Amino acid sequence: MLKLVIANKAYSSWSMRPWILLKTFGIPFEEDVIPLDTPEFRPRVSAYRAGSTVPILVDGDIVVWETIAIIDTIADMNHGRPIWPADRRARAFARSIAAEMHSGFRALRSACPMNVRKRYAFVDRGELVAKDVARVLHLWRTARNQFGERGAGPFLFGAFSAADAMYAPVVTRLQTYSIPVDPQMRAYMDAVLDLPAFAEWQAAAMAEPWIVAHDEVDEPSIGPFRP
Repeated sequence: MLKLVIANKAYSSWSMRPWILLKTFGIPFEEDVIPLDTPEFRPRVSAYRAGSTVPILVDGDIVVWETIAIIDTIADMNHGRPIWPADRRARAFARSIAAEMHSGFRALRSACPMNVRKRYAFVDRGELVAKDVARVLHLWRTARNQFGERGAGPFLFGAFSAADAMYAPVVTRLQTYSIPVDPQMRAYMDAVLDLPAFAEWQAAAMAEPWIVAHDEVDEPSIGPFRP
């Protein structure tokens, strides 16, 4: 069976991506949760001989790290499951925006760390964050308008795909920090947040005993993650 090595569900956006993909597509796996900012993190990660961070995918003697590589490995292993969109144009766009997520949006990621246990009031977090948010919404809107709104489902390309898995933590950031979006984008966010896989992830996050101080924003919470 596959093994996915992840960090805290409350905070680890990179861990969420392959986890929610595997869960949503019904691909069996076991997980190894290594809590961040603890003495055990580095030695337990190092034991997998796969870099210095998570997630890590283990399939027998095959070990894969870096989220994009993990997702492509999952796609290679599971022929017949539409991990990426089947249409060539849609698939090219999906891979492009997934890669942009992997390498970009540093201001948003820095100013708005993922925390699926909290909800904060909206605060202007600066021009660079606003630009990142605008770019994300542009990519989502383009995907929905060009490929998603064909009756196949509420996700970026209709049916859930690897692109949605890559952007799921961004959905949680916009929700956590009450960043306003238009109704079309709100509907997309709700589709992600309504996934059974996300509900399972969040429930586990709420039960975690670990707190990572630098991922806890020094602002009062205004209520639960979802209103």
